[in-house]
Order: sequence, then structure tokens, then C-alpha cells
Amino acid sequence: MNIDNALKESMSIAGALGVALVDYESGMSLGTSGGGDWLNLEVAAAGNTDVVRSKLRVMNALALNDNIEDILITLRRQYHLIRLLDAVGGRSTLFLYLVLDRDQANLALARHYLKRIESDLQV
Repeated sequence: MNIDNALKESMSIAGALGVALVDYESGMSLGTSGGGDWLNLEVAAAGNTDVVRSKLRVMNALALNDNIEDILITLRRQYHLIRLLDAVGGRSTLFLYLVLDRDQANLALARHYLKRIESDLQV
């Protein structure tokens, strides 16, 4: 699955409002879908790189020998889901950032679908 197809699949998740594929080292989006005037995905994606970097620094400081699957930020009306991508045979610096309408989304299913999309994505 290429980036465009992954973004399209992500937007088909119930309650999806916007999605971005982001490189947390550079803060740049490789692609976005959805969003709009009220949700600037480029700004949100760049800002969430700080969230990922911060968590990785804390894990390093605690000497945790583990990997982040996803990070969930819950708002009153939205879920913001950050899914770090596994790299085949190496380290990836990419994550999928998905914004969901909390009233329409099923968080467990959204996480399941993002995991499936991640496994099929070829970057």
C-alpha cells in the first residue's frame, strides 16, 4: 500500500476527521488527508513530533527497553491517535497521526485498523 492509499484507508475509519503521515525527526508531513480550516494537519503533525520526541527521551532516561505502539490524546470531542510505524529490519521515524470525532469513533477499532494499515504501508 502506498502513502495515498494508506491515507485514504485511514480516512475510511469511522469518525476520522483527518490523518497525516509524519516524519518525527524532521517534523514534515509526507502526506495528509482531511482536516480543513479548523484542523491544520501540517501544524498539528509538526507539533506532535514534539510529543513523540519527548516520550522517546523519557523512555531513554528511564532505560526502558521497549517500543511505542501508539500515543492517545483524548479531548472532550476528539481522539488524537499517534501510531508509530515499525520498520522492516531497522528503525523508522514515521508515525500516522489520526484525528477522530469522539462521538462517532470506536477507539479500539480505530487502533486495530491503523495497525493493519501500518503493516501494509510501503514507504
